[in-house]
Amino acid sequence: MANSTSASLKLTVQATGENSGTWGQITNTNLLILEQAIGGYQAVGITSGATLTFSNGAISNGKNAVLKLTGTIGGAVNVTIPDSIEKTFIVDNATTGAHTVTFKTTSGTGVTWSASDKGTKMIYSDGTNVVDTAFTELSSDFSPQLSGTLDANGNNIIIDGGNSILDESSNEQIKFVTTGSAVNEFTLTNAATGNAPSIAATGGDSNIDLTLTPKGVGRATFNGQGKIQSVAEKVTTSATAATGTLTYDVLTQAVLNYTSNAAANWTLNIRGDGSNSLDSIMDTGESVTIAHLVPQGGTAYYNSAVQVDGSSITPEWQGGAAPTAGNTNSIDVYTYTIIKTGSATFTALASLTQFA
Repeated sequence: MANSTSASLKLTVQATGENSGTWGQITNTNLLILEQAIGGYQAVGITSGATLTFSNGAISNGKNAVLKLTGTIGGAVNVTIPDSIEKTFIVDNATTGAHTVTFKTTSGTGVTWSASDKGTKMIYSDGTNVVDTAFTELSSDFSPQLSGTLDANGNNIIIDGGNSILDESSNEQIKFVTTGSAVNEFTLTNAATGNAPSIAATGGDSNIDLTLTPKGVGRATFNGQGKIQSVAEKVTTSATAATGTLTYDVLTQAVLNYTSNAAANWTLNIRGDGSNSLDSIMDTGESVTIAHLVPQGGTAYYNSAVQVDGSSITPEWQGGAAPTAGNTNSIDVYTYTIIKTGSATFTALASLTQFA
């Protein structure tokens, strides 16, 4: 009975009674091939592609456990192994040149490294196609757990838009939203002893705002003392003439600037906005300060009554007395500091200043 050859590693399978005097040499070669398949490493140049060899009864490059693909490639290349081979490979794409590399069987499909992918993959041939184990990708682990510190090794961490960083109870802590054309971002910087860490707006533009947006009528809270280099307040300018009952929505402006002369005395109703009362957006022990600018013509009018959420209050006026008239041919500026002292209970401090 004649010798035969194994299907994948092409080992010599010796028949009984064969190879008198050479049995030991053939066995040694088989052992070297097994060693090559278990722990062998070889660099293979693939400048224009390559076909790996699986020679019968001999050491050959396709039988190595680890293959390093080298060379400068000028286009997409294939690395091919024969059909029917069943084997696992660790393959390092160490080529230069921004082109794809595909490791495949002669007739089947394979695994492709993208033009920018110079990484290592663990792959296997099932005898028909070459398949990526994806062991080198974290997504292959259904629920990965780190046994040490995660080090991105100089690379970015990519989080798809709409996804989050979760806490240990799987609740969202930070959610990410993608802007397709984004050029600006914020940068977190830690600090040495005696210095403050920072959150900064950075990016491609020269001047970038940093927006903090509470949800609904929620507010941004700064615990402890604050230090402000400069501040700009929202001014709403309206051509309305003061008369009747005017509403002041503190959620949409800090200054309400009328540009038409007052037409009559008016009542000012201070509220959150059309959907929210001032009482509902303030806590007891808090205050808001607003300003209302009203131009006057030859006949001067004045703010004769003040309300909070539609209910009348009596302000405490600077100087001890409420105004009884406005100032002709000028801009009258009313300021109000509203202090919430209890549920739907407020103290108002008011002043009138003439600008001419």
